[in-house]
Amino acid sequence: MGIRPRFGTLLTVLVLAGAAALEGCGGDHAATSGASAPAAIRLGALVPLSGTNAQSGREMRDAAQMAVDEVNAAGGVLGRKVELLVSDDACDPGTAVVKANDLVAQDITVSVGGYCSSATVPTLKVFRDAGVPMVIALATSTDLLVPKYDSVFLISGTVTAEGVFAVAAMRRMGSKRLIIVNDGTSFPVTLGRTTADAAAKPGTGIETVATHELSQGAPSYARLARQIVGEKVDTVYFTGYYGEANQLIRDLRTAGFDGRIFVGDGATDGPLLTNLTAAQTRNVFGTALMVPTLMPSLAEWSKRFEKVTGRQPGAGGPESYDAVTVAVDAIKRAGSVDHAAVRAAIAATPDLPLLSGKVKFNADGTRENPVFLLLQVRDGKLVEIPAG
Repeated sequence: MGIRPRFGTLLTVLVLAGAAALEGCGGDHAATSGASAPAAIRLGALVPLSGTNAQSGREMRDAAQMAVDEVNAAGGVLGRKVELLVSDDACDPGTAVVKANDLVAQDITVSVGGYCSSATVPTLKVFRDAGVPMVIALATSTDLLVPKYDSVFLISGTVTAEGVFAVAAMRRMGSKRLIIVNDGTSFPVTLGRTTADAAAKPGTGIETVATHELSQGAPSYARLARQIVGEKVDTVYFTGYYGEANQLIRDLRTAGFDGRIFVGDGATDGPLLTNLTAAQTRNVFGTALMVPTLMPSLAEWSKRFEKVTGRQPGAGGPESYDAVTVAVDAIKRAGSVDHAAVRAAIAATPDLPLLSGKVKFNADGTRENPVFLLLQVRDGKLVEIPAG
C-alpha cells in the first residue's frame, strides 16, 4: 500500500476531509477564487488514516497526492487543475458511508480510494446513486462485484486470483494439510473462501482441514494457536491484516507450530515483523500486491518518490497512484467531467500503461493480468522469491 513522485514543480494538493459541500453535483464546480481561473476537477479518496491500517492509508494518500501533483505540474487536464479530497474511513463501514456522502456533496468526479473491502463495499451504493464512478485502488473482495455495478473498476487483482496464486505456491512447496484463518471481515473471508475453493480443485494435493475466525485487535491468539497445532497441519494461511498477523505468528510459534505460515496481501506491509525473532519468522511467506522496493521496474519511480517525501515508498502506493492515473486519463478522453461519460471512458481504457502494468478492464470491472508477488521472510525482512 506506497507513493509516487515526479520531476518538475509540484503543486500543493488541497486535501479536504470534511469540508463544507459546494453547490452542484456531477457537473462543473463554481470557481473558488476570482473569476478567471476555472474550477478544479475533484477526485475523492477514502482511505484509513486512523486505526491499525493507518500506515497503509497514508501510503495511499501520499501516492494519490503525488499523482495529482504531477498532473497539475504538467498543465492539468481539460485546461483545469485537479484537486484531491482525502477522507479517513478508518476501515470502518459506518464511517465510510458517512465520508462517502461527504465526498459526493463536494462534487467529486471519480472516487479513487478503497483499502479495506469491508469499508469499501457499503460505499458502492452511495457513489452509484450519485453517479460517481469508482476506480478502487486496493480493495479486492469479490463482495465488490456482487451488485454488478458497471461503474466499479478494480486496479488490483481480486481475491479469486490471489487464492489461486497462493494455492499454486503452497503446492510447489509441498503443502498437504492447510488451515485458513480470517478475521471475519469482507476481504479476509472472501480470500479464505477462494483459497479453499482453489485447493479443492483436482490435482492440488492440498486438503483444507478447517477455517477459523479470530477477532481483530485481540491481545492474544494463544488458544487458537494451540487448537491449530492439535489439528496437525503443515500450512496456515492468515488472510487478514498485519496487526493480527504479527500476533498470530508469535502465538503459533510459541505453541510449537513449525510449519509454513502464509499471510495475504493485507498483511505483507506495516508492522508484520515487528519484534518477531528469526526463529519465529522462519518459513513465513506472503502473497502480495505490488511492493515498490522489491520491483526493479519501479526503481526510477521509487527514487522520485523518495526525493519528494524523504522516505522509501511502501506497499499500496503504486495502486493508489494508478487509480488516479486511470481517472485522469478517462476524464481527458471523455473531454468532460460528466459522470456517465467518464464512466464509459474508464470502461474503455485501452491498455493504459501503469506502474502495475498495462490495464484493461473486463466487463465486470476486474482487470486483466493482475500482479501478485510471492514473498518470504529472510534476514528479518520480506524479499521476493520466484513464484513459478
